[in-house]
Amino acid sequence: MLQRLFSTFANGWPGIGLLLQRLLIASALGHFGMSHLNATSDLASIVPSLIGVIAGILLLIGLWTPVVGSLIAVLQMWIAFSHAGDPWTSIMLATLAGTLAMVGPGAWSIDARLFGRERIEIRGH
Repeated sequence: MLQRLFSTFANGWPGIGLLLQRLLIASALGHFGMSHLNATSDLASIVPSLIGVIAGILLLIGLWTPVVGSLIAVLQMWIAFSHAGDPWTSIMLATLAGTLAMVGPGAWSIDARLFGRERIEIRGH
């Protein structure tokens, strides 16, 4: 199914760029999520942070990237417009996750291993 969403799973320099983008988003979600979880005990405030941390882990390993990237984009836009403070970090993370959901995870991901094109080797007689 994921193979239909992406014509290829980018390899080489573009694949490395996508891996770095996944690493950046996941580390930011982990950092902000864990610091927010340590700072508050309000359940309504903890749930978005916990979802963000779990989604960041899935994005880091490249599993279900279109779904997780879309979830992160929606969650971060909700955080940007519903919480007080500077919304620009959430808007940046939403944009990066949204573009990653559109472009795909790259060759170095679990999605590529599970749903990538298989190579068929034809042996001569």
